[in-house]
Amino acid sequence: MFSELDLDPEDHYDFSAHWDTFNPLSLMPDDPYPLSKQVLSPPSSASSSSGAEDASGASAGVATVSVSTTFFPGAILDDQPADITLRSLDNVFFAVHTQRLLAPSSNGFNNLLFSYTNHPHSEHHHQTDTIIDVSLTSSILNIILHTVYNLSCAHYVPTLSDLTSAVASFPTYGLSLCTYISPPNPLYTLLLSHAPTSPLDIYALAASHNLADLATATSSHLLGISLSSISDSLAERIGPVYLKRLFFLHLGRVDALKRLLLLPPDAHTPTAECSEEDQKSLTRAWALASAYLAWDARPDTSASVIESALKSLSSQLTCELCNNALAKRTGDMIMEWANVKASFISFLPHFTNITTSTRARSASGR
Repeated sequence: MFSELDLDPEDHYDFSAHWDTFNPLSLMPDDPYPLSKQVLSPPSSASSSSGAEDASGASAGVATVSVSTTFFPGAILDDQPADITLRSLDNVFFAVHTQRLLAPSSNGFNNLLFSYTNHPHSEHHHQTDTIIDVSLTSSILNIILHTVYNLSCAHYVPTLSDLTSAVASFPTYGLSLCTYISPPNPLYTLLLSHAPTSPLDIYALAASHNLADLATATSSHLLGISLSSISDSLAERIGPVYLKRLFFLHLGRVDALKRLLLLPPDAHTPTAECSEEDQKSLTRAWALASAYLAWDARPDTSASVIESALKSLSSQLTCELCNNALAKRTGDMIMEWANVKASFISFLPHFTNITTSTRARSASGR
């Protein structure tokens, strides 16, 4: 995420002087995405030391300056060169463009850039000679800057904790969460990539900031969790609205499964080998298997579990027509269960349609 420039602490440090001679190629590491990289600073114009003396000086009394490996001077991130430098709490420097930060911010990037724009640099000091301290760690500031520049920071593998802190900092710097955390923006994609492994954390993050798109996409990964595992503190973070939606998603899918199980296979025209009374054995067997599935019904019940339980009934049937009816009803139910939406936003309208369809079929005598 950043590289380090070696500087002699005895010398006066002029940060802008290094920008003019900074070589971006020196940031190319063996590890493609390092946390830090040391490169030697350019020699002083007053220095007449030999190469050996330089080497000995570099090994003793040398301070380091950490520079972002994305937002370094000379990085091609805009049509214009970077005109200001941000310094994080852990002393990592980011060369950025004032207008890129001011344009999306409603408060001058937490009022840090208002004074800068009111007192612009002279022409010969246009490039990053002003350093502004930002009260964020480099990992969090890195996420925010990548987001503002519409870049993905996924290759830095930021922790979920840093992502959460970065999202929480957006309002402080006048940045709209809904603008940047919505598809197909890079930060939205990065947060959603954590949903399979940390669904509750991502859902709580989305809920606490009312990020409906992220909450909806994450909700399908919450079908396997136990609602009783949600702690009081987590429930408080999620809030009543999104907590209710999560409960309704779980309860609604279980109810939808039970309603689908209520409808048995269609009866066929009685034959000499299988009378109307004989066909009741299939109905009873279906009811027994349905009761077993309904007892253990979960919002994430898999199609294979349903299919295995229902198709096992065929071993008790001798009538080919009954077997065909069982296979057809099992296949239809698997399709209907697959069509029950797994996210809360689109669940209720679909569930209403399924309920209406089931009632209509029952009323028609099927």
